[in-house]
Amino acid sequence: MSRTSGRNTVRAAVCYELGRPLAIEEVRLDPPAAGEVRVEVGAVAICHSDVYLVRGQWVGWGADPPLVAGHEAAGVVTEVGPGVTDLRPGDRVAVTLVRACGRCVQCVSGVTTLCEGTFALASEHRLRTRRGQPLNMGIRTAAFADAVVVHGSQVVPIPDDLALDRAALLACGVLTGVGAVVHTAGVPAGASVVVIGAGGVGLNAVQGARLAGAFPIVALDVLDGKLESASTFGATHTRNSQRSAARPLVRELTGGRGADYVFVTVGSPAAVTEALGLVRRGGTVVLVGMPAAGATAPLTVGDFAWDGLRLLGSNMGTSRPSVDIPRLATLYRAGRLKLDELITRRYTLDHINDAIDSMERGEALRNVVVLDEMPVTRAPSGAAQRGAP
Repeated sequence: MSRTSGRNTVRAAVCYELGRPLAIEEVRLDPPAAGEVRVEVGAVAICHSDVYLVRGQWVGWGADPPLVAGHEAAGVVTEVGPGVTDLRPGDRVAVTLVRACGRCVQCVSGVTTLCEGTFALASEHRLRTRRGQPLNMGIRTAAFADAVVVHGSQVVPIPDDLALDRAALLACGVLTGVGAVVHTAGVPAGASVVVIGAGGVGLNAVQGARLAGAFPIVALDVLDGKLESASTFGATHTRNSQRSAARPLVRELTGGRGADYVFVTVGSPAAVTEALGLVRRGGTVVLVGMPAAGATAPLTVGDFAWDGLRLLGSNMGTSRPSVDIPRLATLYRAGRLKLDELITRRYTLDHINDAIDSMERGEALRNVVVLDEMPVTRAPSGAAQRGAP
């Protein structure tokens, strides 16, 4: 019997006031409606987007409290709603924020991250306090809880030997970072790449560039520890941009031209300005990190047009979760994609506020909250040989 099977109450971390600690309490979770599934959450990672959300730095995305955040999760399907035929109880899955109707222009064009379809979960509530007060679903998932009810398109089956704490990372950070390089930008082999920010998403952009065959791959950050991690993930050069300007290094490595591609994986307007000073004429700047609400960056339009620059936005790495998560899982199992090294520390739900505080202080690549009693830290033999815990 699963931990939450048959229960209409689950434990969740509820945000009642933005900027205040989350409250761990029992809440009511309704059964899945048509097209929806219930997933018992085994692990959920803390993404910077979750931190922005509960700190009140975002507008939208179910940001009005009371809410339950969390969107980078993995677990086991325990119930399916009417009309769901491709999933069944017992399936081990990654849970993403991407809802896809499969019928709109964006979905038909293969850009499911920009789906224009309508979903009941966008206006209806499946979560409530024990007193019946509706709880908003932060970032479309509400995975800071024992279980979630999400649209079936948000759920992607994973291999049985892929540990849930690793699988959770595929649902957002890895999908976004690798996808920005491979899908949004389409970086070719031999291209020069700069990644600004060596956090969870930035490191995945670095290893995406490595997978694409880019050279050089320059990682920039203000924390030496994260730059050390960037070297492990495939950066050929690193620079602490707080202590030393990055532009001379990039110019030296690219014959004075500047980088072919610059990825901004932090939500900082200043980083966008820095990126425009690092890219070559005819090069591409890709905006990956989500900034605080209303953030802007200056743009000299004439220079931008004259230099033939491209500025691309990357929503979830322009990925298709149903296709890309299985591919990423295959790369991990083959030893070509790093996941184990992304996890800084594991926490229980009761200590989720500590996990968020640590993330906010810049101490972690990814903190993971483990909710399931099943062993989630097991890894396939290939990962074990690489020193997985």
